[in-house]
Amino acid sequence: MPTTGERPRPDLPWTGRPGRADLICWAGIALSGLYALALIPLRPVLIGRNPVLLELLTGSMTSIVTAGAFARVGEVSLFLAVAAAVPGMIVFDPFFWWAGRLWGRGMLTLVAGRGGRGGRTIARAERLGHRLGWVGVVIAYYLPVPAALLFVIAGWTGMRLVTFVLLDTVAALLWIGMLVGLGYYLGQDAVDVAKAISHYGTWASIALVVGLLVVRGVRGRRDAGAGPAAEPADRAEVAADR
Repeated sequence: MPTTGERPRPDLPWTGRPGRADLICWAGIALSGLYALALIPLRPVLIGRNPVLLELLTGSMTSIVTAGAFARVGEVSLFLAVAAAVPGMIVFDPFFWWAGRLWGRGMLTLVAGRGGRGGRTIARAERLGHRLGWVGVVIAYYLPVPAALLFVIAGWTGMRLVTFVLLDTVAALLWIGMLVGLGYYLGQDAVDVAKAISHYGTWASIALVVGLLVVRGVRGRRDAGAGPAAEPADRAEVAADR
């Protein structure tokens, strides 16, 4: 488990001058957040028209449940409803494993946030990660901490990348199976709701974008007044939709 005597900067997980690996890993994590934000306007449009494509692009809970409902009414195959969600869920996870390998606690602090609540979340994640080992990755989506924290801990504690990817895929399938099953149970009712959302998808997308800009503007002013220690972890918020 890597250790360092220097204290990470409040807004970055590493200490000192970043190397090439630091910059590449950081770019991947930043891209994951930007990618999720960029797809927000497409969610209400695709949810009732092509939930399988939305699964593939985002791996979001709503798209997976909706795909299960579409499978119930025969509009998509059940296998496709499960398989399409896997890439969207795990595509950026190896960057969090890598961040744990590179930066350890510095990345944990950045994902969980600073202050008392973030410290408690980190302590809980560390206890679960060390107690459960590889099982913690498999059941990551069912535990009361952000899955990204457990992925960081997996890299921090020395888990091999191939092992992590295999376990992460199993974890995704367990989570997807439950959500598809829920959608399958809801059936036509969920399909009707999804199609109604997509019918008004253009206006909903505009409202989402405007709302997002307003919220981020308010947060930016609040964080600027509170100082650098209050900077949030955007990626952890996006991951909450899984």
